[in-house]
Amino acid sequence: MDLGDADFRKYQRQMTLPGFGESAQRRLKNSGALVARVGGVGGTVALYLAAAGIGRLTLMHGGNLTWTNLNRQVLMTQAGIGTPRADQLAESLRRFNPDVELTIVAADPTEDNVDRHAAAVDVICDCPPTFEERFILNRASVRHCKPMIEAAMSGMEAHLTVLVPGETPCLQCLVPEAPVDWSGTAFPVLGAVSGTVACLAAIEAVKVLTGFGRPLKGELLALDTDRHEYRKYKLYRNPDCKVCGHLGEGKP
Repeated sequence: MDLGDADFRKYQRQMTLPGFGESAQRRLKNSGALVARVGGVGGTVALYLAAAGIGRLTLMHGGNLTWTNLNRQVLMTQAGIGTPRADQLAESLRRFNPDVELTIVAADPTEDNVDRHAAAVDVICDCPPTFEERFILNRASVRHCKPMIEAAMSGMEAHLTVLVPGETPCLQCLVPEAPVDWSGTAFPVLGAVSGTVACLAAIEAVKVLTGFGRPLKGELLALDTDRHEYRKYKLYRNPDCKVCGHLGEGKP
C-alpha cells in the first residue's frame, strides 16, 4: 500500500528524519504490531505507534477499568470505570487515528489465543504486568520467528530490549524464572515511568518495522529514574534454553 496525501500531511515531520524518508513511512504503513497487554506500558506503546502511522494494531487486553488503572493508562477515562477496557482502547485510538486498522481482543494473552494474533503481525510488543503472560508471548515470538520488544517496569526502574529469535537471547534465556518483585498486580507504579519506557519501546518497534536506526538487539537498557542512571548491558543466548535453544547458534 502506497502513501496517500493524508500520510504526507500527517507524517512529513518524521519523514524529514535523516535515513527515514518516504520508504520507511511506507514500510510502517504496511506493517502490523501486536501489543499485549495495553495498560500503563502497552497503552502508550499503542498510542505512539498509531501516531507514527503504523498500518495495523492488534491489541490484547481483558477485564474492566478500575480506579487503580487511571494513574497510568492514558487511553482510558474516569467515565469508563467498570466498563471493558478493550472498548475504551478501540474508541480512543479510532478517535486519535482512524486510519489505523485495529483488531481488538478483549482477553489477556494465553496459550490458547496468542498464536493466531502473533502469526499475523510483524512485531510483538511485550507489555503485560505478569511474567507468566510474558513467557507466553515469548514462546509465541520464537514459534513464529517474530521480533519482540520487551518493555517492563517496577517502581522507578525499567528495562528494555529487542529480542529476535535465532539472533538474540529470548526472554527465557534472560529470565528463567518469574521474578517476584516484577510480576503481578501489586508492584508500585508511577505512571510517568511506565510511559517513559513505553515511548522508548515504541521507538524500538518503529526501528524494527522500518529498518531505520539501530535497534537494541542483544543489549538491555536498564533505567533507574530515581537517580537518572541509564546503563546498557550486553546479552547472550543460552544454548540450553528450553524455548529457543533448538534454533542453534546465533549472534548475541
